[in-house]
Amino acid sequence: KEEEVEDLKNVLAKLDVDGVISGSVASVYQKSRLERICRELGLRLLTPLWGYDQEKLVEEVLRLGYDVLIVAVSALGLDGRWLGRRLDQQAFTELKKLHEKYGVSLTFEGGEGETLVLDCPIYRKRLEILEYDTVWDGRAGYLIVRKARLVAKGSLYWRETGGKVMEGLS
Repeated sequence: KEEEVEDLKNVLAKLDVDGVISGSVASVYQKSRLERICRELGLRLLTPLWGYDQEKLVEEVLRLGYDVLIVAVSALGLDGRWLGRRLDQQAFTELKKLHEKYGVSLTFEGGEGETLVLDCPIYRKRLEILEYDTVWDGRAGYLIVRKARLVAKGSLYWRETGGKVMEGLS
């Protein structure tokens, strides 16, 4: 894990950026690591989702039409069938049951899983996965994306909303 922090720090040090935006919601561990990197590099860290109610956050993501793919799982109750699955209302209903039974974080903040946002209102292009492999060891697994492409979708969202994102959370 510390190697990942150093890798991220090295990449950020090479970029001409003023700050980092993180989707951290509740993981103090994740946020503190990012804070340390940003402090060392003199960058500003923004965590706009920090502290939001996880159930309301996922509901808003679904309401806004985000296309979210589950790409890794590593928790009791999350088996290989979750890999490559879209986070839709049915999956969210099942995830809430796993939260009640096993304490699985609804936003995977405890490392229970990872997601990839294929499309959302602010994307000008959506990501389309063309080929992938699944790695599953009986307890945890992940997808390896072998081939993907960006597909143009227009920017109607920007014209209709002026770029307001997740307004239900503010």
